[in-house]
Amino acid sequence: MRVLVVEDETKVGSFIKRALEEESYAVDLCEDGAQGLDMALSGSYDLIMIDLMLPSLPGLEVLTRLRKEKIQTPVLILTAQSKVDQRVKGLDAGADDYLTKPFAIDELLARVRALLRRGTAESSGTLQIDDLLLNPATREVTRGGQRIDLTVKEYALLEYFMRHAGRVLTRPMISDHVWNQDFDTFTNVIDVYVNYLRNKIDRGRARKLIHTIRGSGYMLKVD
Repeated sequence: MRVLVVEDETKVGSFIKRALEEESYAVDLCEDGAQGLDMALSGSYDLIMIDLMLPSLPGLEVLTRLRKEKIQTPVLILTAQSKVDQRVKGLDAGADDYLTKPFAIDELLARVRALLRRGTAESSGTLQIDDLLLNPATREVTRGGQRIDLTVKEYALLEYFMRHAGRVLTRPMISDHVWNQDFDTFTNVIDVYVNYLRNKIDRGRARKLIHTIRGSGYMLKVD
């Protein structure tokens, strides 16, 4: 899953980026409001974090413009301002959640998971396709009750598939959201990792879940 963090405090931004990457998220980080707006408008993100106090363009204005452009990506406001009226302004402008600094990284990650659940069938906190289950909080994956051990990147790829089950995911989309890299440099890597997942998820099972869509990409669905 790909996250944009717009935070002008270098240490805070780096801390958030590192914590998210350790949880298998692909992260873009910038310290300027105008640049953050450009990145949000031109990129494809699953979640955006915005600090309110930003150089060149305030975070609230960034959020307002995103919503005017019909960008419906979940937005988490990060700020040192704890006044109620500031939180109200952010939520009224279209923010999905609000976190006041300083915050515990565990709470930040929990809010990220909660925002990513919105609009999906993950009401219980667990993603499920047929008998395949993935718990984002514990990072545990099982199929038919049997635990499946995945590497960090295999897990990130599977989570992306499961959050977009039933949709065709092209190789550029996968490269962007899982590796945060240009597709051209990751063509073979994507195919290799999809094969790794197939060996662990589908091999020896009657119902295949990972399907190749010829000429397009891949799809996770019940066969």
